[in-house]
Amino acid sequence: MNQLDRLRPHVLGLFRIVVALLFFLHGVSTLFHVLAASHGARPSVGEWPGWWAALIQFVTGAFVLLGLGTRSAALVGSGSMAFAYFTEHQPHGLLPIQNGGEPAVMFCWALLLIVFLGPGSLTLGTVLTRLRGAGGVPAVVPPANGAPAAAAATATRG
Repeated sequence: MNQLDRLRPHVLGLFRIVVALLFFLHGVSTLFHVLAASHGARPSVGEWPGWWAALIQFVTGAFVLLGLGTRSAALVGSGSMAFAYFTEHQPHGLLPIQNGGEPAVMFCWALLLIVFLGPGSLTLGTVLTRLRGAGGVPAVVPPANGAPAAAAATATRG
């Protein structure tokens, strides 16, 4: 078991990447009507709920995929899939196999798992944190003594 535990962050990171990529591509497919056989009419911009659901899939899928704000984005994505299941699928049959809601249920629970387990390894957030620690990317430093940021920057230049 010890060897498997050692790989846990990497496997979780790969799980996050695969789930998020599929979620992101589902949003891309709906928003731009590309990449897949049509799974319905392309929703008009702002149309409820189709366009908004696709936008949530697109945005939260990208954030989870990159590992930026992962838990928050996964929570929003999971909630949107629960909403989709109960409003769009469940009225057509009790079980997901009866109502075509399997993808919504799987995304809901997979994203909820990411909320609780975290992003694992291989995140852009980790890379940015390491670069900041190594001096590669400057961290935002608040100005001293409550001075406006522009004044503080001018004062530090000489």
